[in-house]
Amino acid sequence: MKLNTNSNSYIIIYSAILVVIVAFLLAFVYKALKPMQDANVELDMKKQVLYSLNIRDLDGAAAEAKYAELVNDTMDFAGQKILMAEINEEPIMIFEMKGMGLWGGISGYMSTRFDPETMDLRVYGAYFNHESETAGLGAEIKDSQEWQEKFIGKRIIAEDDKGNDKVVLSVVKKVEDPTSQVDCVTGATLTSNGVDEMIKRTFGLWTGEYDLDMDEKELMKLLIKSTLGNDSISDEEMNKMMKIKKVKEE
Repeated sequence: MKLNTNSNSYIIIYSAILVVIVAFLLAFVYKALKPMQDANVELDMKKQVLYSLNIRDLDGAAAEAKYAELVNDTMDFAGQKILMAEINEEPIMIFEMKGMGLWGGISGYMSTRFDPETMDLRVYGAYFNHESETAGLGAEIKDSQEWQEKFIGKRIIAEDDKGNDKVVLSVVKKVEDPTSQVDCVTGATLTSNGVDEMIKRTFGLWTGEYDLDMDEKELMKLLIKSTLGNDSISDEEMNKMMKIKKVKEE
């Protein structure tokens, strides 16, 4: 019997078979390529960390080797990823940063060193990335090495008049304190503000300007539960422990 290729049933069955075959092929390709994709994502992360250490222009193999040579430990605190490195026998802390720009997420790494002469925490190097910022404007936070290098040597934390530690590193329209301020990207005020807020949130957790998004009693209960094993804490509770909020100014 000759098939009626113009019938609705034929079109539906044909389409369904085609969708199944395409879905199978896509799933197969995804599974086959996933290890390579994961490796590329990991390599990109390592290169970004090296950029924040002012080490650039390395190919894949060289970047892997240099990262393994310099970075010796990793810790997480309140959702922050902090890498520990050593350069010329000097300890360097590298902070992972996440924030929001004009059109999407922004991120980066900022390496820091403690200056024994001034007793200040200073920027050793910085690298910023973005998901979708305007080329030539907001995208300059990633594309402009010159702008990223303006952060080198800047003071991150200092005491205010009341003796409280404050995050002083900032991105501003007009630099008044060149020891701690960087001028914003021309024509990209909102993205620059996003970088400024990202820096404040990253280091504000350590100065007390930001805090865990829960009260001490609730945090204590969850910490006690955590001693019983991670399975005792729900994903929602764990996420809450990792969130931070800005402390209200009195």
